[in-house]
Amino acid sequence: MNVTHPRRTRRTHSEEFKRSLIDACGEPGASVAGVALANGINANQLRRWMRERGIEPPELSCLPLRVAASEPRGGFVSVQLPPSLDAPIRLELRKGTATVTVEWPASSAAACGAWLREWLG
Repeated sequence: MNVTHPRRTRRTHSEEFKRSLIDACGEPGASVAGVALANGINANQLRRWMRERGIEPPELSCLPLRVAASEPRGGFVSVQLPPSLDAPIRLELRKGTATVTVEWPASSAAACGAWLREWLG
């Protein structure tokens, strides 16, 4: 019996391809991970290509976005919502061959929850 194992081959990418991805990382709003994912390579591979060419990958920042002091800041804005349609809560309870359907007004959802907890006991 002969068992053949598939040979693992490395993918090779042209210098032009690597350079185009590195250039795409420099675009405003682009991320190394996003560019890599969109092109089917690992983000760490792309970062390595950048370091090999003397380009430092951008730092990840967890700092909040700063707003210039001259920009007006928004405050609380009250919004009037239209009255909702009081669609009922529908419960279908099955036990064996018996089925019970319960409709409860959505406006008293808390009471429905209390009833259901008591009923399931």
